Amino acid sequence: MRLMIAGGGGFRVPLVYRALASGPFSGLVRDLVLYDVDPARLEAMDAVLSAMAAEPASSPSGSRPTIRTTTSIAQALKGTDIVFAAVRPGGTAGRVADERVALELGLLGQETTGAGGISYGLRSIPAMLELAEAMRQLAPEAWLINFTNPAGMVTEALRPILGNRVIGICDSASGLVRRAAEAAGAPLPEGRLDGVGYYGLNHLGWLYRLESGGRDLLPELLSDAPALAGFEEGRLFPQQFLAQLGCLPNEYLFYYYDTAKAVEAIRAAEGTRGESIHSQQQELYPRLAAAGPAAYSLWESARRSREEGYLAEARPAGEDRHTEDLHGGGYERVALSVMRALAGAGDAELILNTVNAAGRDAGHGSGANGSTAIPAIPGLPTDAVVEVPCVVSAEGALPLPQSRPHDSQLSLMLLIKQVERLTIRAATIGDRDAAVAAFAGHPLIASDSLASELLTGYEKAFPALLERWR
Repeated sequence: MRLMIAGGGGFRVPLVYRALASGPFSGLVRDLVLYDVDPARLEAMDAVLSAMAAEPASSPSGSRPTIRTTTSIAQALKGTDIVFAAVRPGGTAGRVADERVALELGLLGQETTGAGGISYGLRSIPAMLELAEAMRQLAPEAWLINFTNPAGMVTEALRPILGNRVIGICDSASGLVRRAAEAAGAPLPEGRLDGVGYYGLNHLGWLYRLESGGRDLLPELLSDAPALAGFEEGRLFPQQFLAQLGCLPNEYLFYYYDTAKAVEAIRAAEGTRGESIHSQQQELYPRLAAAGPAAYSLWESARRSREEGYLAEARPAGEDRHTEDLHGGGYERVALSVMRALAGAGDAELILNTVNAAGRDAGHGSGANGSTAIPAIPGLPTDAVVEVPCVVSAEGALPLPQSRPHDSQLSLMLLIKQVERLTIRAATIGDRDAAVAAFAGHPLIASDSLASELLTGYEKAFPALLERWR
């Protein structure tokens, strides 16, 4: 298999290579092509991967993929079977602006949630549409595994071009399920989600069932304060709140459930998460390119430092992340598990972002074939991209039917889905009014005047937006 990584100069690319070089995914990929518009970032990542390949602890000879770097999209796509996309238009400086424009108006400044996520989508969707068009012309049979944020929104924007051949991934939902299962004493086998109930959108979901041996272990876990304290999501929310909620929220719901605390903590910090990462990468990348055999250890040290600052605003002042939360990775296992299943190596069950159609009901339809789509999440449109457990095979990702969400959960998902669709419209056809409506309609903003101020601020930060509006 030939794998092309769009955003091949990205900081987390070595995690993918490390997974491909040893362990269960060794030998899955024959050729690895790193594509990026920034040759300096490609040079740095090439140095890190070369240093990794030289380590004696790597996999047996012949199982590591060959590595090629290019800034030509045509060369990158030639002969490609799967494209893995993790691009960040505007770079880390763009993330800083996403956060700061919102914070200066007293709003949450976060990469994918709220105003910052809408701004990010307005930049990332056009870039990903260009990639999808190039794939349709140059690699029409290739699959696209999308990790470009906001992952669910971007995946939905690409479906008109790529259809079911685009699948969105994220590691936060699968990480939540894995940690909760371990805390409940029933760890899940790799690639299996038997007894798991999870529904939501990307960065907006809930684990509502965790069965083992025919018994739902979740209620007992939610009432066990010591067990909850043993993993990250269990520590994010008060135990009494979780018991009343009756489910485990994705970590990003902290920004909805305790918005004021999150904003206060971010504003009280020395800098935003984006500013920390931007500063680190500005200094790190030139050093990586020149580090030779030491490039991998230098990168690994930076990776661990970066993990230590993740979701710092959700922890008490001065509290470090637990050691078990610093291993990093997760998303590469999800991505490679999808790729392996698409390659025909056996089905896998994974939580993914895909269309909300779990099958068709042949008995009650009115469509051309006398059937209607059955939603995986009842209450959401069947053509919406959602985040749910799926069975992945060589035919693609089939979402599994879930229970109907509680009214409050469904209402929030419907609000955010409308925001996503307005953002997609704004980014796809240049509709400025849709962009304003997206900001105004988000529950973390909920203001026409703030929406206008936000868009004006983002237009100043990203002048290319002004050229896009019709």
